Amino acid sequence: MTTLALAFLALAQDPPELPPNRADEPIAREFSLERSREFLDSASRWWQKGRKCLTCHTNAAYLSAGAETGVRSEAFVEVRAFTEDLVRDRWAAKGPRWDAEVVVAAYALATSDGEKLHPLTRQALDRMWTVQRPDGGWSWLKCNWPPMESDDHYGATLAILAAGRAPEGYAATPAAQEGLRKARAWLAKNPPDTLHQRAMLLWASRYVEGVATEEERKRTRDDLLALQLPDGGWSAPSLGPWKRSDGKEQETSTSDGYGTGFVVYVARQAGVPATDERLKKGVAWLKAQQRESGRWYTRSPNKDGKHFLSHAGTAFALLALHACGETPR
Repeated sequence: MTTLALAFLALAQDPPELPPNRADEPIAREFSLERSREFLDSASRWWQKGRKCLTCHTNAAYLSAGAETGVRSEAFVEVRAFTEDLVRDRWAAKGPRWDAEVVVAAYALATSDGEKLHPLTRQALDRMWTVQRPDGGWSWLKCNWPPMESDDHYGATLAILAAGRAPEGYAATPAAQEGLRKARAWLAKNPPDTLHQRAMLLWASRYVEGVATEEERKRTRDDLLALQLPDGGWSAPSLGPWKRSDGKEQETSTSDGYGTGFVVYVARQAGVPATDERLKKGVAWLKAQQRESGRWYTRSPNKDGKHFLSHAGTAFALLALHACGETPR
């Protein structure tokens, strides 16, 4: 019996129905880490049960955040098993749906491995280089769903993060070294044109040398922190600019979960101390703006509807709080 089958036996019941991601969901009466973790458990199980795919904004973000913050619930085991079976079974039988799926799976597994590189993680990482284009980039999903499914730059930086964060020195293997060399060459010819892309490179530069200079790192840190809003948070659309497909205006003056969690977390990865007043205000915003469901709401930068960026926003909120010493270690 596969690990996925065992996990489903342990979690025989369907995940609970989630209230929709909506702007008018009430603020929680008091902050609760447990409620946010339960929300991500349910959102990730619900996504893969209904969609049967691995996606950056939900179950991949969940695995990375859960592992880094030390939470390995039964739901975490199920989502991890789903990803392992994707690599071992579905790819063997049918191949990946998209090149992007290979990179996302490699990232999700590498960042949730712990200290030992799992054989299936190595398999996913090694396959990641086989779908790398000759120019060093990856053909990414461009569905106008920023910041994740909108440009090739996100795929390149996620692949670099997957290799750099993989345990047991995977980034030093010959395959990874050649792939990273090609990725750096692609980045040199395709410099970032949004602040979010620059922030991804800032994050990746913690693990892999040669993707951002010290001057670029400092400028990106300064530019991210300068966008803090008066209430202490950040707005995801301010990291664009991205045009909405519904013709509406972006809410660059409204703080949200993804913008705040992402900026605070990346700032910590870039060496900004948790005692920095700007990060302390960001943490205060996160603790004051959790919704009743446990999530942090983020309006979609593309069009009003499901607002799935709230899932990634909740994962980054937990990562940010953990990085600032606000969760048990």
